[in-house]
Amino acid sequence: MTAGYAERRWTSPDGLTLYARDYAPADGPAKLPLIAIHGLTRNSADFAVIAPLIAQSGRRVLAVDVRGRGLSDRAPDPMTYSPDVYARDVVALMEQLGIEKAVFLGTSMGGIITMALTAIKPKVIAAAVINDVGPELAAEGLARIAVYAGQPIEIATWDDAAAYARRINETAFPHYTDADWSAFARRIFREGTEGAPVLNYDPDISAPVKAGGAKALIPNLWPYFRALGRKKPTLLVRGGISDLLSPAIAQKMRKAAPAMAYAEVPAIGHAPMLDEPEARAAIFEFLAGVA
Repeated sequence: MTAGYAERRWTSPDGLTLYARDYAPADGPAKLPLIAIHGLTRNSADFAVIAPLIAQSGRRVLAVDVRGRGLSDRAPDPMTYSPDVYARDVVALMEQLGIEKAVFLGTSMGGIITMALTAIKPKVIAAAVINDVGPELAAEGLARIAVYAGQPIEIATWDDAAAYARRINETAFPHYTDADWSAFARRIFREGTEGAPVLNYDPDISAPVKAGGAKALIPNLWPYFRALGRKKPTLLVRGGISDLLSPAIAQKMRKAAPAMAYAEVPAIGHAPMLDEPEARAAIFEFLAGVA
């Protein structure tokens, strides 16, 4: 056990060893587990606050490190860094742990992976929380992410790492303090072999985007979103100042899936960390209605 969770490993269909944090549920009536999936350059540490809270409510939580991130293996073929492959990796996790159905919580790319699952194995999805992402994305946010994702950087100290975290994310979290940025750096960096912090993901995750252009990152997912939002209980969480999920796209999603629950986190950009009171309240209200 580490900090309230067990370390879980599973094998992808192409033989990679992948990692997840496994938070055991508190005692009580059995509930479906929740699988939390992070964003493009992030890892399972993003759910370090919300995951144990959900587990304390009686629901097992598996927060995964997608291939190429965190403690999961890096892929020999970088072209496998794609939503359909990530989705099949999640299916493999469920099969190896004997999980037939789960609630999904997907932040950014994690939401795209959840939508991709509707095309691959929709029966595994009981309900979904989609955090600040949609079946199309605003050009402004995509351009911002392209500036740093997979780009080489030189970081010598943890102070440098905190400064980098602030530089690429401060528009999303304008209220963060120096202490917040230091904590943020510890989530997105790890200590390298020579002692200096290194980003906790494979720089080659950007290879499919470089090869196929921006549309490789986000193909047309509207059919999958409609299948999800109309057929499964769904909650959309949006950062109030998000540059990736614009108000117009969010409104279009709500029109396409009228029964979908919706929550907006004020003064937060892409993407809410889900430790914000508004996000937590919406998630727990939503989960209360899910078996």
